[in-house]
Amino acid sequence: MFFNGISDYKLSGERFAVEYRIYGNESEAYAKAKDICIEQTVEFPEELVPEGFIRDFIVGKIEYFKPYDDNSFKVKISFCIESAAGELTQLLNVIFGNISIKPEIKVENIELPQSILSLFKGPRFGREGIRKLLKIEKRPILFTALKPMGISAKDMAELAYKFALGGIDIIKDDHGISNQPFSPFEERVKLCTEAVRAANIKTGNNAIYVPNITAPYEEVMGRAEFSKKIGAGGLLISPGLSGYDIMRQIACDDNIRLPIFSHPAFQGTYVMGREGISHGVLFGQIARLAGADGTIYPNFGGRFSFTREECEDISRRTEEPMGDIKSIFPCPAGGMSLSSIPESLKVYGNDVIFLVGSGLFKNGPDIIESSRYFRDIIDKHYV
Repeated sequence: MFFNGISDYKLSGERFAVEYRIYGNESEAYAKAKDICIEQTVEFPEELVPEGFIRDFIVGKIEYFKPYDDNSFKVKISFCIESAAGELTQLLNVIFGNISIKPEIKVENIELPQSILSLFKGPRFGREGIRKLLKIEKRPILFTALKPMGISAKDMAELAYKFALGGIDIIKDDHGISNQPFSPFEERVKLCTEAVRAANIKTGNNAIYVPNITAPYEEVMGRAEFSKKIGAGGLLISPGLSGYDIMRQIACDDNIRLPIFSHPAFQGTYVMGREGISHGVLFGQIARLAGADGTIYPNFGGRFSFTREECEDISRRTEEPMGDIKSIFPCPAGGMSLSSIPESLKVYGNDVIFLVGSGLFKNGPDIIESSRYFRDIIDKHYV
């Protein structure tokens, strides 16, 4: 009796869909697919789900179920758009909320209609906007990180100055540099911003400094606002730590208006193994929905385990059509060496931001010369 009146609400009839890879034999995988339909929506005993509105529209629907390989199946399940409530947080919850706690289920693709895509502004700059900001029309963009943790804000600024003099386009805080006593956030942002600005005056380039604003909830927006006020050129955030919706909020804030680079810290196990979310969905589709202008991830052949195929998937998802949501830059990183650049260019082409951190230090003691060498490799090999 307590369900009376629920069916008075008229749904649009539109649905979004998620493609899952489910492991097991056919009967096991199909049972898991049916469970997803319930678990991600009503989370209620199936036999007690009332007939009509809830059973017919709210519960997820299996759109197809077919073999993926010998021990897994590709399953497409649709959900009514109203279940996402027009919120990024709830959309992600429907896609992979409770079932993230269950084994051998992986999100392989999300299909969102324009009615959902139009709710999200996505990246403010995207590829075209970043190129315009840096005044780089065609070539790949050079990215590096200030490190190691433990050096002073003054030393960080000196490094930033040398990187910019050597021709690096984007100089960011390493993702572990926050507000430690040896390099306080506000002091570091002020000094590094001034250092990169001074280098630009000498070189005529348009390098930018990107501080890390990953922080407790009550601090994130204040750090973004301070960075904007001081004149930083962009922002780094780890959405696995601070949250995707915080990143989305900052990207939408007209008072900040800075490009955002998403860092993969805390997200590794999301994409590794038989559970989780595919590389392309997490670092491509979801990053774009949440407003990242560049998505950082470990490149193949580096010190992490991402394969060439997984990196290709990320790159593809950074530019595939998503309504009016802009394409963003793939930013391969994670132990990239300067010698790996020519092979990586074959995968990414010109629309890439190469993040080389430790590789520049390993190249030799002269950071300016190592930076120029990085730029020379790009100039020699890009088409």
